Amino acid sequence: MSRLYVHLSGEIETAVKVGERHGKPVVLKIHSGKMHKDGCKFYRSENGVWLTKKVDCKYFEKN
Repeated sequence: MSRLYVHLSGEIETAVKVGERHGKPVVLKIHSGKMHKDGCKFYRSENGVWLTKKVDCKYFEKN
């Protein structure tokens, strides 16, 4: 994969819209607040997308 960062959306609707450009979207809920509290760094792109280097599976929400 050629991406340098994980791309995160602030709203589910935005994530779905972006995901639909690449097939059938799968949206994962990430506990980004906990990531930030734990010291993970985030960056905001010019188009409003949140970027981070990686997301450990411990931050995924379990259903």
